[in-house]
Amino acid sequence: MRNTGVSSDTVANLFNDPKTLGALPDADVTGQEGMPGEGPYMRMHLRLQGDRVLEATFETYGCPYCVACGSFTTRWVTGRTVQQALALEPGDLALLLGGLPLGKEHCASLAVSSLRKAAG
Repeated sequence: MRNTGVSSDTVANLFNDPKTLGALPDADVTGQEGMPGEGPYMRMHLRLQGDRVLEATFETYGCPYCVACGSFTTRWVTGRTVQQALALEPGDLALLLGGLPLGKEHCASLAVSSLRKAAG
């Protein structure tokens, strides 16, 4: 594990190997929370097949916790229905990651909010 100051192995692994980081060409929907260049942001891209998420990627500003939240969220929603994807809550995401440090809770909110804007 790189020295990133990350608190859980799950977060560290997702940060060090964010397979779903980047734009998604021909995404069906995109949702964004925050503004690039103006602080924390997350952009979530989804490719849909019917009511199911076929593929998902994300873009963010590089904070290890935001990268981990985006990475986990996109991996988790892939293969699920849109309705199932919309059930994810920021607190649930933080728990699934093994917790987020004080002051980094907004990273889970960015991921979930951008997902909801894309899928909703």
